[in-house]
Amino acid sequence: MAKPDGSMVRVLVVDDEHSLTELLKMALKYEGWDVRTAGDGLTAVKVAREFRPDAIVLDIMLPDIDGLEVLQRVRADGAETPVLFLTAKDALDDRIAGLTAGGDDYVTKPFSLEEVVARLRGLIRRSTLTLAQAKDPVLRVGDLTLDEDSYEVHRDGELIELTATEFELLRYLMRNPRRVLSKAQILDRVWSYDFGGKESVVELYISYLRKKIDAGRTPMIHTVRGAGYLLKAAE
Repeated sequence: MAKPDGSMVRVLVVDDEHSLTELLKMALKYEGWDVRTAGDGLTAVKVAREFRPDAIVLDIMLPDIDGLEVLQRVRADGAETPVLFLTAKDALDDRIAGLTAGGDDYVTKPFSLEEVVARLRGLIRRSTLTLAQAKDPVLRVGDLTLDEDSYEVHRDGELIELTATEFELLRYLMRNPRRVLSKAQILDRVWSYDFGGKESVVELYISYLRKKIDAGRTPMIHTVRGAGYLLKAAE
């Protein structure tokens, strides 16, 4: 995988376990990617500003500031870089905390290197790196538009800021207007791998989209009880 201009994909790996960062660095370099590492949060923020990575692998537990704070600082710089959280806690609340903070995905330690690479591929594929290759760049459903070239979403002329995963979820809904999509279909299409039945993540991201797309307006995203979700023009 490379960028549309042929340059290398840049990935920043952040973890205070040196042996782990070295293993991840080797695996990602094997993919042909340019990889930088950081062992603490403050260094990670500094490297992110200088390196401008296309994706970040970020441990939640760090010796100075935690991964959630790192993400907040990176986002404050205006970067929408996809983030894959690493966590040693196998608890749903911990995972949701990372996603709520703006992360795009997570893996729980211990994990396989193949799993990390696969998930990064999914995040990068869904990011702005490949959107410019779309044949039909603008999707329209009612007063909602999504431009796959500029990565911009508007409703009734108002710009709506979305994360990479929110964007992909909305794109999937907009490519299938008035069609009921099950949680399993959404997991398979948007996350591109078996999420182990964690359909709560779909519910979480649907709620995020509703707050951004439907807040204060006639709803476009609808729940079909027992079946899934659909998007249709406001009536």
